[in-house]
Amino acid sequence: MCGELGVKQKPRTYRRNARKAYLNLSKKKRKTEKELRKGIRQQLGFVRRDIKIINQLLDKSQHIGVGGLFDKHQQKYFFVIQHVFSQQERMFKGKVHSVEDRIVSIHQPHVRPIVRGKAKSKVEFGAKINVSLHNGYARIDHFDWNAYNEGTDLIMQVERYRELHGHYPKVVLVDKIYLNRENRRWLKEHGISHTGDPLGRKRVVNQPSAYQKRKKRSECAERNQIEGKFGQGKRGYNLNNIRARLSSTSTCWIAAIIFVMNILRHMKGISLSFFVTLFDKLMRMKQIIKNQIPNPTLNFAGFGIIQ
Repeated sequence: MCGELGVKQKPRTYRRNARKAYLNLSKKKRKTEKELRKGIRQQLGFVRRDIKIINQLLDKSQHIGVGGLFDKHQQKYFFVIQHVFSQQERMFKGKVHSVEDRIVSIHQPHVRPIVRGKAKSKVEFGAKINVSLHNGYARIDHFDWNAYNEGTDLIMQVERYRELHGHYPKVVLVDKIYLNRENRRWLKEHGISHTGDPLGRKRVVNQPSAYQKRKKRSECAERNQIEGKFGQGKRGYNLNNIRARLSSTSTCWIAAIIFVMNILRHMKGISLSFFVTLFDKLMRMKQIIKNQIPNPTLNFAGFGIIQ
């Protein structure tokens, strides 16, 4: 910017001091609350100074008629940095640790932290999807970058099943988070059973029979298929290692992985004799075309089967 505007003496940014102050704090194993607030206040001061300098240079460029100092990528980064600064300053002044639509990555401002409370990682980053499974075929019903309660999607997913198949399912295999009072009441009104336990204290009398216990255990075991589908996507197709930068590209990447897994599920229903017959027909077609071509050195570009 200084080169475009002809500024000979560049403004001071104190980037080395900012880096040194950050490293002195981040390398400490134990940080007190006072030290953290002091370090955050210093970094906010550095960023505030730099944003002010850039805005002054932009105002100067408008006065002298110089435009286009930033391309579209630099404009996006500058906007995101200002938004991150306002969020961090708001949390610092309010002495809170959360803010709505918090940005955790300048390169991917659409990514949100999702608190899961797992032993390996308490906070996860990435898209949160709600998937339903029917006869081994997966369907994405809800895709969002923000954290949400998936229990509110049960009615929507069952209605989509009715639109696709023309009738409601007889039973839904769901986790406990889906079985709130509203969803239980809606399922009961539509005659749909579920695998959850009834609310309230367990009854001592009228214990279920051995057949009912065995049926419930088998239904609960069938729900492991959806967990296995996520495991298949993560282990076999890097569903947990999406490296696309744009939100639209990440969405297409995730949808493509689900699509490929559905194709493999469909391929399992096709017998081996179909592929043997198809391969035999392709070889015969190749031989016929080869005999019709007068030049024997001409290569044949046939068909390929992707497995």
